[in-house]
Amino acid sequence: MASMVPDKSLNMKVVQCPTDELSLTNCAVTHPDDIDAEKYRHIVVKSEGTDYYFSIRNHNYVKPGTIGFSAPLRKWAVLSINQPIMVRSYKADASRQNINQVIFTVDILSKKTIPTEPYDTDKMAPELAMQFSPSRLALTKKQRIVFQMPDRKPLMLTVKEIQVTVYKGESTSVEPGDIGFFSSNTVVTFEQAENGSVRLTGKAKGMTAFKSAIPQDWDFNKMGIGGLDNEFSTIFRRAFASRVFPPDLVEQLGMKHVKGMLLFGPPGTGKTLIARQIGKMLNAREPKIVNGPQILDKYVGESEANIRKLFAEAEEEQARCGNMSGLHIIILDEIDAICKARGSVAGSTAVHDTVVNQLLSKIDGVEEINNILIIGMTNRKDMIDEALLRPGRLEVQMEISLPDEHGRVQILNIHTAQIKDNGKLGEDVEILELAQKTKNFSGAELAGLVRAAGSTAMNRYIKASTKIELETDAVEKLKVTSEDFMAALQDIKPAFGSSEESLEPLMANGIQEWGDLYTRSLLTANFYSPGPQ
Repeated sequence: MASMVPDKSLNMKVVQCPTDELSLTNCAVTHPDDIDAEKYRHIVVKSEGTDYYFSIRNHNYVKPGTIGFSAPLRKWAVLSINQPIMVRSYKADASRQNINQVIFTVDILSKKTIPTEPYDTDKMAPELAMQFSPSRLALTKKQRIVFQMPDRKPLMLTVKEIQVTVYKGESTSVEPGDIGFFSSNTVVTFEQAENGSVRLTGKAKGMTAFKSAIPQDWDFNKMGIGGLDNEFSTIFRRAFASRVFPPDLVEQLGMKHVKGMLLFGPPGTGKTLIARQIGKMLNAREPKIVNGPQILDKYVGESEANIRKLFAEAEEEQARCGNMSGLHIIILDEIDAICKARGSVAGSTAVHDTVVNQLLSKIDGVEEINNILIIGMTNRKDMIDEALLRPGRLEVQMEISLPDEHGRVQILNIHTAQIKDNGKLGEDVEILELAQKTKNFSGAELAGLVRAAGSTAMNRYIKASTKIELETDAVEKLKVTSEDFMAALQDIKPAFGSSEESLEPLMANGIQEWGDLYTRSLLTANFYSPGPQ
């Protein structure tokens, strides 16, 4: 077998790397009779039309005429066992190929065993230099190498970025490069791979690959939430602004994400709709939606176990991925059913108290987790235990009240959009006029109003005699008109607020003055009144 000479290619056959120890060197392994690793330290292999650069090691375990590559190197260079390849020597250009800085993305080599303990990057950097600088390991962008800390599981490092030192006479500069050679002076930075399973700590940890909690192309106008602009703006500012920034920056500011919010207010005002749409909006795990009474169980300890199950996936992912863990959303509807003030429920079992204790410890206990968002909803905020409402738990408390006129216009536009798009909304329907006539209507009642108007419109084309018949041209002729909405207003009445229809008969003659004595008494009462409490 001919041995390598400069500028000449050598025909060789790909084989497996002979030992695990040699695999950890990330070098190609050849027989010393083929390529003298002391004389030719680096080689070039052409595969799939692309040049791949390797450092080499000699070992007698490799048969002459063959060249051994580890599995990660074969995958990176698109090589297969027994594949014939052309190998030639490569001489490093000392003037522009010494690596000044390299950035690696880090993940575990074997997904079968996920480490729970973090890797200290301040210890990884000198260990990597000790292993790879003596051989001046050749590195190329997107190259995968194996790296193992003492007594730890091996890691897969992928070259993300290379900066090389360029010598121009007496001056030097640092420029991006595609290939370079590792030295003891190379500055190493580690980043956690996207969806990786390795937690990193230390100063050599760079800005990790990050996915914002809110997609950049999300259209807030498509959320279908009307009349809640101010409320949603506050929710975003308090609960989600920090989740748009990379976790490294949030960590530098010493901040912690908001873990919980409470939406309270009258029924039908949009609390459940907000929670549902928030779940769709975020880049998060599928939300867990739980009605409060579902948590409670007749068997001792099962209610607390149900609480623990809600947090189990988030805890496991937090331990495995740290700050790169995805966001886990838990939506608790009718939260007052399980979080009543402790000591307020009669009985000796105190099930409610232990459930509240368990929930408090999970949200912000000794072993806190930072990858959860609890969204609680209730009509009875006064019944909820005060410990749950402090900062660090359900700290964002937002009252979702009845919509004002502008909000009612938005809600009516949302619920009539499909009717309008299909050409079934009468030209005489004025949304602004409807909004003015629906004072004290909740969002649910406005949706009911639109349904009632649609039912009234359909009823016009139904002939009810001995049997129910539909006019033949009903589908083409049907339109929801202003008259239908006026009829619907007689069926749908607001559940909250004062009714003008009830007050008008009582004020038929306006406000009557009772004389000077009444007027003086009223003025005196107003003067000494302490004002609103």
